[in-house]
Amino acid sequence: MVEEANLKAESSAGSSTRSGTTVAKCQDMIRKSLRTPMVKFLLEHMEKEGCSVGDNFIKPVDCDMSISGGYVRGGGVIVCSDQITIQDEVNQVVIHELIHAYDDCRAANLDWTNCAHHACSEIRAGHLSGDCHYKRELLRGYAKLRGHEQDCVKRRVMKSVISNPNCSETTAREAMEAVWDICYNDTKPFDRAP
Repeated sequence: MVEEANLKAESSAGSSTRSGTTVAKCQDMIRKSLRTPMVKFLLEHMEKEGCSVGDNFIKPVDCDMSISGGYVRGGGVIVCSDQITIQDEVNQVVIHELIHAYDDCRAANLDWTNCAHHACSEIRAGHLSGDCHYKRELLRGYAKLRGHEQDCVKRRVMKSVISNPNCSETTAREAMEAVWDICYNDTKPFDRAP
């Protein structure tokens, strides 16, 4: 989850100033992502939960931050074109952020300023999106054989939740630990973790 004020959308499809891709090329990659089975599945389940997902729900932007993307309540999913270089990165960002959007859709009382709520959605997104697949972890330089997935999820949850201005590092860690079991084992809309 990111705050809309932290993002700067480019109105043109020109090249970015960072090492990523252009907004136009990123839009093409988003269109391809929309055809993947996992993205289709998540969008279908959001519709089943009663959340309308329009044509512009997932959009490319140039971002002022060093993040790959985010979910903005009421604004949809953004993919940071200036941070993305390949199709797989776009697919991962879209899947991860759609899990946040799904959580926001199904939980009427989700409060993104609440560290435990934020941590829970990050736990679910990290666990269910494939962000912490063994091969991805190897490419990031993490080569632990046992328990790598949970370590990765915890590391990524902390990185995200401490960026929430309402959550100190201590509060973020306590929130993550308090909700870990229930959120890690909550695989909705999947029958089990993919």
